[in-house]
Amino acid sequence: MDTQELYNLSPTLRLMAMGLVLALGPLAWVWLRNKNQSMARRLRVLTLLTLFLTFDLVLFGAFTRLTDSGLGCPDWPGCYGHASPMGASQPISAAQAAMPSGPVTHPKAWIEMIHRYLATGVGVLILTLTVFTWLERRKGRAGTAGSSAALPLWWPLATLIWVCIQGAFGALTVTMKLFPLIVTLHLLGGLILLALLQAQAVRYAQAHEATRPVLLPKGAWLLLSATFALVWVQIALGGWVSTNYAVLACNEFPACQGSFWPAMNFREGFTFWRALGAGLDGDNISFQALTAIHYVHRLAAYLVFAALLLLAWQLRRIPAMRLYGNWVAGLALWQFGTGLSNVVLGWPLVAAVSHTGGAAALVVALTGALFSSRRAPQTATASKLRAARL
Repeated sequence: MDTQELYNLSPTLRLMAMGLVLALGPLAWVWLRNKNQSMARRLRVLTLLTLFLTFDLVLFGAFTRLTDSGLGCPDWPGCYGHASPMGASQPISAAQAAMPSGPVTHPKAWIEMIHRYLATGVGVLILTLTVFTWLERRKGRAGTAGSSAALPLWWPLATLIWVCIQGAFGALTVTMKLFPLIVTLHLLGGLILLALLQAQAVRYAQAHEATRPVLLPKGAWLLLSATFALVWVQIALGGWVSTNYAVLACNEFPACQGSFWPAMNFREGFTFWRALGAGLDGDNISFQALTAIHYVHRLAAYLVFAALLLLAWQLRRIPAMRLYGNWVAGLALWQFGTGLSNVVLGWPLVAAVSHTGGAAALVVALTGALFSSRRAPQTATASKLRAARL
């Protein structure tokens, strides 16, 4: 009996070449459009473009997961040892014929491989950012005219390291057959990548424009930090709901199964090291466990929603942070609407992808607010705080 190797590195170079080709377009656009600008300006624009493409990648990753295409190619990094599904047409057809509604079909294989191509392209852009930032800092320290040594190297380097870690989680997602904990960590890893790129974009802007973070009163800064942490906890809970397919455990709102405290099995639901669909002792996961996963996410959402609205109100009171306040308020309402749609409409694909997109946008907005500000020192006078707000 033939077996398929989980790791087949033979198509790696071809996959890397595909990523390079995809990255050349954005790179050429940035360099040509900003040919008369400083390198710091080009790097800032390239960071923002990479952030946008990474956001798209996160959305496509959600689409890949929600269409059950995560095992469309059951090996990594290629597809049955090939760089594209075209070369793997015969084994894909055989798998599809054996199980027409199974994890391997031609459409699912293409969805999975397009996700890998996009991820490789983003990786090339992040590598480019790191290399050129390092070169620019070297020239700046050597006193080369027009160069800057103030560009932050730590952020692009951290982003490069993290995108490599994220690639490893992508490989484990496939080779461990959609193991829920790994899939959830892969989702979180994509959002951490967004946060790193947003922090990097803010730092590039501050270095290029010689601006300083906005001083926030102690209460507003603590609320921002606490809400940022709460959102990450809620995203992890949401990822756990999605990867365990627990969205439909409650199909009404605000009650669940006709009760405000339905039958739940928290121990089984939050046993993290288990295969997809498996419960305790190797049995199938119980409906009570799925209900616990869903309902914990819903209860936490009430707290996070209130914190987001309070934070939006606080930020809108500070003119320099008003735009962030508007984004936080709008995205909080967006998450409420798409989350509710998932429950009452039976988890439609558009609402599910939109809910992931809202979470990703919240991460970007909150990271931007956090890195564009800092807590005002205790010795700051009222006049200095008022000046920071203007």
